[in-house]
Amino acid sequence: MKIVLASNNPGKLAELRAMLAPLGLELVAQGELGIPEAEEPFDTFLENALAKARHAAQHSGLHAIADDAGLCVDAFGGEPGVHTAYYATRFGYPKGDDANVRALLEQMRGVEQRRAALVSTLVALRTPQDPEPLVAVGRVVGEIAREPVGDQGFGFDPVMYIPAFGRTFAQLPVEVKNAHSHRGQAARALVALIRERWLGAA
Repeated sequence: MKIVLASNNPGKLAELRAMLAPLGLELVAQGELGIPEAEEPFDTFLENALAKARHAAQHSGLHAIADDAGLCVDAFGGEPGVHTAYYATRFGYPKGDDANVRALLEQMRGVEQRRAALVSTLVALRTPQDPEPLVAVGRVVGEIAREPVGDQGFGFDPVMYIPAFGRTFAQLPVEVKNAHSHRGQAARALVALIRERWLGAA
């Protein structure tokens, strides 16, 4: 079964391809099909993920999966949340992972409360009008490090320190990160839902 991923983020595509591999599903990025990115006007991960999945399904005629994810920092009242991808642009930096990390560390200079959560909401649809979207959520709590450490992963991985490992996500081997990350949790739950609801397997 071919499924369109409502994203052109290469890191996200690689992670989700690996996580969905056990189902034998072929995941293709929407950009490969000439599908433009959807608007994301909402304030919650779930609403934006639904909007993106419906958009991709409408334009492709395929089943679709969308992920809306972000960093929720306690000291900032849950921000940047759904605006994570564009966080750096608020402070005059270009959009991008390195700029986001730099902007976050600047804003957190002198902030002692560094608890934060990475959240991923995955949605899967059979059609744009699917009345029963599959929804899976993953969440991992850590602390924002004082400086970037590690060269694995993407996004905020270099500053997302996970106390249980004593390392940032960017210091962990890919298979370990995928097993414990917010997207990993959500993907495992989604795989179980697809197997049960779409493939009819126990």
